[in-house]
Amino acid sequence: MAAFYRSVYPRWNEERFKQLATVFKLDVKRKLHRMSKGMRRQAAVWLGLSCMPEVLLMDEPIDGLDPVMRQQIKNLLFQEAAERQVTIVISSHNLREIEDLCDHVAIMHKGRIIVEKDLDDLKADTHKIQVAFRHPDHAKAMDEQIDILHEEKRGSVSLYIVKGNRQQVTDQFRIHDPYLLDVLPLTLEEIFIYEMEDAGYDIQPIVL
Repeated sequence: MAAFYRSVYPRWNEERFKQLATVFKLDVKRKLHRMSKGMRRQAAVWLGLSCMPEVLLMDEPIDGLDPVMRQQIKNLLFQEAAERQVTIVISSHNLREIEDLCDHVAIMHKGRIIVEKDLDDLKADTHKIQVAFRHPDHAKAMDEQIDILHEEKRGSVSLYIVKGNRQQVTDQFRIHDPYLLDVLPLTLEEIFIYEMEDAGYDIQPIVL
């Protein structure tokens, strides 16, 4: 396969290919179809990086890999982006695994991009609020005052996923002088779930 890539990609770098052998440690004489899923994934990354691309498109690049190899590949991608200014586009459902790789994200639903922002801006614009109101009417009033993506109640405590400026959002909650008000960290996976829910994706609890 390396010989095939060498004949197709004019930027193929043989020295880079040999350097990466110390990272992936695969038997170069072994047929790809006889390799495990994780080994084939490593081979694909190895070959892709050896082509010295300006733009690298990757589909689930660390799926099926053990934790050590996942970190190795992440480090290689960081290096490519920093040293060669490579643009890396990753398609993945495993948002927890790629959250620390990406600086710009897009969320797609039914072939349409519904969110597209720098990750820092996306997190700065979406907040998880934990609050305990003094009166039930205060919770009802919030529906008209803030942009709510998701709301659930856990005993006397309510959990809101809201969009907007953090200071303005928390000020709206403080108007009602709640017993409890916390802004909790929000992961990319949570943002994806609640954005999809807002877009009409049917996410319902399942009881078996």
